[in-house]
Amino acid sequence: MRKAVLKEAVKRFPWLANVTLYGCLFAGGDFVHQMIAQREEMDWKHTRNVAIVAISFHGNFNYFWLRALESRFPGKSPGMLFRKLLLDQSFASPLATSVFYTGVSFLENKDDVLEDWREKFLNTYKTGLMYWPFMQFLNFILMPLYLRTVFMGCCAFLWATFLCFSRQSGDGTASVALAFVLYPKQRLQAAREAHLARGANITLLISSEERSSEYTCIDILKGKEE
Repeated sequence: MRKAVLKEAVKRFPWLANVTLYGCLFAGGDFVHQMIAQREEMDWKHTRNVAIVAISFHGNFNYFWLRALESRFPGKSPGMLFRKLLLDQSFASPLATSVFYTGVSFLENKDDVLEDWREKFLNTYKTGLMYWPFMQFLNFILMPLYLRTVFMGCCAFLWATFLCFSRQSGDGTASVALAFVLYPKQRLQAAREAHLARGANITLLISSEERSSEYTCIDILKGKEE
């Protein structure tokens, strides 16, 4: 019953249903990343920023992009599939990755919105070439046009988890992301060590400031005595 209702909603309101589902699934990827990272508190602002970028750009772009591809290269013949995959991976994929890194950085008011893009775009794009061509091949072969954006959203759920990890903790490579997932004890230990190191640095900073203030008070008292 639910599947029938959802299918009918996608048919009657294809743009709204596709874009909304895509954005929700993409934001869900950030939620899963934060759960895997076992953070003390959820960063809902980051999830909100990811959702804004996904709904405002990725969902809308993919909705019209997939229709443009099908209009220009209709059918499922090998030649048409090859052209669609080639264009998708040479144009749409790098554009979507670039908008993710720069868009989220912009919403976070970073001084340099291109910093993450410069450091991680190339690795992320290479990793995407090991994932998206296969997903899009299945998309073009199996899915009717009105469901292709939703199918991409389902695939983007996993991809968004990887993107959010790469932006916050990784370098855009699959090997680092797999290590993050497969070795949680080492990951937690590294996080604890980093937390302790930050605490030690803060303690040293406070103690140095206290010493400097003590010296300042002593200097003032000496001045008064003189």
